[in-house]
Amino acid sequence: MFLLLFLLIPIVAALLLLFIKSNASSNSVSIGAGILTLIGSIYLLMVNAGDYDTSWLPVLNSRFSLHLDGLSKLLILLTSITFPAIFISTKNNEIANRNIFLSLMMFTQAGLIGVFLASDALLFYFFWELALIPVYFLCSIWGGEKRVAVTFKFFIYTFLGSLFMLIGIIYLYANTADHSFAIDSLKHANISGGQSATVFALFFIAFAIKMPIFPFHTWQPDAYEQSPTAVTMVLSAVMVKMGLYGVIRWLMPLFPAAFLAHSNIVVTLSVIGILYASFIAIRQDDVKRLIAYSSIAHIGLMNAALFAHYQIGVQGALVQLFSHGINVLSLWIIADIIEQQTGTRSMKALGGLAKKQPTLAILLVAFSFANIALPLTNAFVGEFLMFNGLFQFNPWMAALAGVSVVLAAIYTLNMVQKVAYGEISEATNQMQLPNKNAQMVLIVLLVIVFFTGIYPQPLFDLTADTLTQLFVK
Repeated sequence: MFLLLFLLIPIVAALLLLFIKSNASSNSVSIGAGILTLIGSIYLLMVNAGDYDTSWLPVLNSRFSLHLDGLSKLLILLTSITFPAIFISTKNNEIANRNIFLSLMMFTQAGLIGVFLASDALLFYFFWELALIPVYFLCSIWGGEKRVAVTFKFFIYTFLGSLFMLIGIIYLYANTADHSFAIDSLKHANISGGQSATVFALFFIAFAIKMPIFPFHTWQPDAYEQSPTAVTMVLSAVMVKMGLYGVIRWLMPLFPAAFLAHSNIVVTLSVIGILYASFIAIRQDDVKRLIAYSSIAHIGLMNAALFAHYQIGVQGALVQLFSHGINVLSLWIIADIIEQQTGTRSMKALGGLAKKQPTLAILLVAFSFANIALPLTNAFVGEFLMFNGLFQFNPWMAALAGVSVVLAAIYTLNMVQKVAYGEISEATNQMQLPNKNAQMVLIVLLVIVFFTGIYPQPLFDLTADTLTQLFVK
């Protein structure tokens, strides 16, 4: 029952926000609901909440079935950290119809939590769409000048991916002995090897678009650039994890033979995407686009480690799910502060941040080091394990992917040099008092970065049951 009540927190808050007109009250409700959800996620880490299962659509034999394991706990914790961090750090941003904006954000959070809990395929699909639909309106209404064209592209990509997945779900459902959408029933669907490969492809395309990996990535940089930064934070920190989660939760258990049969081609595509995104990132002048391409490279490495299918690499990917979310969220918060106070995202127009706002510059340097996986930061642990697994799979692929480590240092440190150092530019000189709310959030996130970097054992313990399910038969 607690899982259902936990899921209802953002839904109730979203509905309540629709009737609130005051910006201050809207902020209070969203922040309060976000913090309450965070407290609930921490409680879930400490107790065995038990699964929740009840009848939902009996005519289809689909149940409202929620299952909580270590992987779910990890991503729910990330989601529950992300949303209050966004609400607090952006509370003073100018947003038209703030209550509607925040309501859609809360619906998105509810959808994400549902995705990470659902063990019924039709319910999973329902929450998958619930997470995506509010984002479409958030981008199309509150986005940048090119928001209409960019949002349409985002919609087409995600709609087609969702449609493919739905077809795959229905096909599996039709071939189960008990005509059930339960994941255990789908595992034993009566389909041939060729049929399994086809359904695998339908699911994989949906997840590949959401991550995204090459060549399904083209919607992402434009969407990140044109979306309100608060929405970009959600897309980059949490929503891309839906695709990786889908690979772990659905692809690997449902299609083990097809998964292994396609590992070479998927790892190859992932490595191509890693290098492609890294080289493109080096050429960027827009801070948001740089972070967007950096995210594509990091997600590509996680996907490659999963499809390499060595336990140590998968362990690294599980840890990196959380670490990447914290790091990229922090970089987006810093980018938002800079854009809000200078009116630009161009690195050529910036400079001298260390002289104007030294605390923010220190935070930028610290999170940039985490982004390039410097030892003692959280990303180092995950990347080390992922490269280990990838090396066991194919040393040449590991070597090619390893080039991205150097490239990441180049584009990240180049950004730091242009933004933080040098003489104070005209744009930087416009910066007023530091955003204390955002800096407070960043300091908390920085503590998480170093704690999990120095002592990652809690993340290993949390995901141990997922590894057991995947590798111990």
